[in-house]
Amino acid sequence: MLEHWLLDTDTFAAPEALSTFQKHIPLDWIHTALEQTDKASVRRRKLPAELLVWLVIAMGLFRDRPISDVVDKLDLKLTDKLGDSVAPSAIPQARQRLTSEPLEALFNLTAAHWVEEDSKDTWHGLRLFSIDGTQFRTADTPELADHFGYIKHSKTSHTEYPIVRLCAFSSLRSRMIHNVAFGPSRKGEVTYAKQLLTDVPDNSLTLFDRCYLSAELLVNWQRQHPYSHWMVPIKGNTKYTILKSLSKRDHLVEMQVSPQARKLDPSLPELWQARLVLYPNPTGPNHIKGVLCSLIDAQQYPAQDLLDVYFERWEIESSYGEIKHKMLEDTVLLRSQSIQGVTQELWGILLAYNLVRVEISRIAHEAEVSPLRISFVMALRDIQDEVMWCAIASPGSIPKKLRAMRERVKRYILPEKRKRPKSRTVRISKTRYPIRSKHA
Repeated sequence: MLEHWLLDTDTFAAPEALSTFQKHIPLDWIHTALEQTDKASVRRRKLPAELLVWLVIAMGLFRDRPISDVVDKLDLKLTDKLGDSVAPSAIPQARQRLTSEPLEALFNLTAAHWVEEDSKDTWHGLRLFSIDGTQFRTADTPELADHFGYIKHSKTSHTEYPIVRLCAFSSLRSRMIHNVAFGPSRKGEVTYAKQLLTDVPDNSLTLFDRCYLSAELLVNWQRQHPYSHWMVPIKGNTKYTILKSLSKRDHLVEMQVSPQARKLDPSLPELWQARLVLYPNPTGPNHIKGVLCSLIDAQQYPAQDLLDVYFERWEIESSYGEIKHKMLEDTVLLRSQSIQGVTQELWGILLAYNLVRVEISRIAHEAEVSPLRISFVMALRDIQDEVMWCAIASPGSIPKKLRAMRERVKRYILPEKRKRPKSRTVRISKTRYPIRSKHA
């Protein structure tokens, strides 16, 4: 019996020639990102730049551990000739020298490669994407409060902590993040969505939430990307004129561009057109009444197909839950205490999330199921375990791939999702506990 246990331990702990990290993020990519941002010289120090990059990514994978503990557990640190290792105070100094630019460059490099891998999953020949926003809270320091700002609830109250507002452009059926824009909370989600216009691929359909119904955003979207399309639900107060009825609930409509939008962008027309498809039985004040889109051809894109595909957008909101609840373990605040540190940490979190997601896509491909059927928690835990085991088995090396990881593929697969028995509604936000604001 002991012999079998020892053999199992050897099989589990012995690393392969390639690691999850090295396989999905080759060292050449890291060197490219460092050279592009002129940070390659940092490699000469006790904490080389490439190891610092792994450290920042690992911070997103191990939110429950102090940064110094992550360095120790992964054995990422180096020692000098006398055996002295880097002091804990050297870690934030090294992160400060690295800055956030290499992490951003590496994210863009990896995302472009990874998102292209799942381009075969299409809807009517179009790749599906979604844009949605979220918020991250930072430490309540004067520097972070001044830069990121608070979100006001009213004239006299605001959030307890400074808020980073983030907007992500994600692949709808794999939840892989293609591009992001984030910064101070004083800017709205539509403003950050405009920054994502440059990376929209042709032959694609991007689904928006209702807060993105903006003529300035959508008209310019169509101008810059005539071969990509968009879809957004209408608001209750949306005014439109029916130009042509394609069926009872399918119309070509015309809407007026607001004077405020034309003041910000004088190139906008006074009127703009789109296709409006209405749901047959909208119930409740928060139910979606219909969707606007740029897919004008009713024969190529039937009305019911448009209504059905929009409800896939709800799935993308789960990606933020995976980041905040599973990866960051419901922690209230980001770790970093400086503007540069917060930016760097967010790029590391996004890289770590995409790393888990690309592994999920590979598992789904081998299991011949949708990536949404693969458990994010199981994949995340296996990668975390792999990192720890390989750090023990081969000290000083970047974590390596475990042999048995994909052989247990069935345990990753979730049961098929049941259909929602009732219509989706907005839950009332409330708490049983009194709240005392520290800013009162």
